[in-house]
Amino acid sequence: MLAELRIQGLGVIEDATLDLHPGLTVVTGETGAGKTMVVTGLHLLGGGRADSSRVRRGATRATVEGRFLLPPADALEDDPPDEDADEAPRSALHLAADAGAALDDDGSLIAARTVSADGRSRAHLGGRSVPMAVLGDVTDAALAVHGQHEALRLLRAAEQRAVLDRFAGAAVAEPLAAYRRARTAWRHAVTELTRRREQAREMSREADMLRHGLTEIESVDPQPGEDADLVAEARRLADADDLRATAAGAVAALAGPSDGTGEEPDAVGLLGEARRRLQGSDDPALAGLDPRLAEAAALLGDAAAELTDYLERLEADPQRLEQVLARQADLKGLTRKYAADVDGVLAWADEARRRLEGLDTSDEALAALAAEAEQLAGEVAGHAAAVSAARREAADRFGAAVSAELDGLAMGSASVQLAVGVKEAPSTDPAALRVDGRCVVAGPDGVDEVELLLTPHAGAPALPVHKGASGGELSRVMLAVEVVLAGADTTPTLVFDEVDAGVGGRAAVEVGRRLARLARTHQVVVVTHLAQVAAYADRHLVVDKGGLADAGDTDGVTRSAVRTLDDGERTIELARMLAGTEETETGRAHAEELLAAAAADRSAGTEGGAAGAEAPTPISRGATTRRNGARRSRRAG
Repeated sequence: MLAELRIQGLGVIEDATLDLHPGLTVVTGETGAGKTMVVTGLHLLGGGRADSSRVRRGATRATVEGRFLLPPADALEDDPPDEDADEAPRSALHLAADAGAALDDDGSLIAARTVSADGRSRAHLGGRSVPMAVLGDVTDAALAVHGQHEALRLLRAAEQRAVLDRFAGAAVAEPLAAYRRARTAWRHAVTELTRRREQAREMSREADMLRHGLTEIESVDPQPGEDADLVAEARRLADADDLRATAAGAVAALAGPSDGTGEEPDAVGLLGEARRRLQGSDDPALAGLDPRLAEAAALLGDAAAELTDYLERLEADPQRLEQVLARQADLKGLTRKYAADVDGVLAWADEARRRLEGLDTSDEALAALAAEAEQLAGEVAGHAAAVSAARREAADRFGAAVSAELDGLAMGSASVQLAVGVKEAPSTDPAALRVDGRCVVAGPDGVDEVELLLTPHAGAPALPVHKGASGGELSRVMLAVEVVLAGADTTPTLVFDEVDAGVGGRAAVEVGRRLARLARTHQVVVVTHLAQVAAYADRHLVVDKGGLADAGDTDGVTRSAVRTLDDGERTIELARMLAGTEETETGRAHAEELLAAAAADRSAGTEGGAAGAEAPTPISRGATTRRNGARRSRRAG
């Protein structure tokens, strides 16, 4: 719960501390005294939009600080982690621990929000600077602020469905849990089937491409290294005459012309002459060179023989050259598509054959998976139908209970109902679910769309609550819902901003009585202008205009202070609220009568009171579903 709230530099409040009661705390004061700043401070603490115009004139910043009393630290061990974090957000204590916030010695958590005059905003949690979203998440789990002009959570379809589920308790929670488990398996099967089908098409396209490539390569039938051999052969064929002249000249230089008409000495003859001269010498050094010259002569003879053979094989063959060039063109067509050379093309073909062996585009696996998905879809549809039936049954009871509460809130001719419908989906959508012959959207919370409808008076059409209710009526509808859900709401602190607007007399007493009933299971903070509501408070705070801070102050800014009233001061304040002044005996007598009647109601535990309203049966907390960040949309980030 929120034990203490301190506000500094916000509007007309220079510095005020509010000590809040665990039960019902009311905040009153004259118009313009600054009651709204209390709610504004709570909005800021909850991560709401920071407006620099709210910073008190002359102040550099506005600060709101709240002290929250959380469950003992050992609750961290008793509260196991949720299996589905999206469906069951963690408690304020866990969120604070995740943010690294430190608790005070008494186990309380300090949350603070600062807004500077230039519009910059800072958030702190347990002595640590944290992002605004983190502060909002923690405070969202600890308190809910309800007012006429905010985006109330009851206006959102998802929250209306969550309200109904909390009211229904285990009747919806159990089939909904089974639905979610089956839906998870079904969605996995549908996703896998879609992936397999898309993959099968892709694999089929790939197989066709590989087969086409292999057919093209096999028709050409390239051989390893063939492209390099063809290049050399083409060059020889194109340069045959020049090659013949070159080879013939080399042969003549080595062994003389083939026709024996050469007059120039050849290498072989000169080498033979050198050997003859050395062999006739008696000098051992010269004679020892003969073996080397013999070896050289043999090498020259071999070279001459190879050149002669080359000349015999070398022919100018234009037809063969044309064939070689055509073959090179065929190979180039392959190397343009598959690899840089013929060896690379052959490697691509080997890999393509291996890839084809691994591609499985059979229909048997797809058929089996499709059958599994269809079976799971039937299970999901069955669970969804059970959830819908439980919700429709609970919706009737919920509408009757809220309508009964409205009867005591000056809306006796109004009635509320929850319409449970479905959102249809195209039959071609693979993720659509067929329930009772219709294709519907299967979301994580079922197939139902729940809408809160209000009939403001007899004969009027039932309209969505955000269209059919005025600001005051919307607040009272919300109050009626909170009372009906008192035993199921997991938010410990509820704040109501002038929820009694537009009511008076007996209806105002009923508002106070219902707020006191709600305070039995929650901490309730109410900003009110009605004495009939304030009389039910466990603690009464008043916002007073204090005038200028002191005689030397010349800024002309009104100062307001917040103080806690004792019993005598409460009588005076209620008299002022009733008669506009506390000086009349009649006003004081009426105030004392209100206080006595309220005290009697609380002590007797009579929730219906003189109006005879029957209290709804509280719903067990154990049968509830925790909210999923329902108020985050009001934060600006």
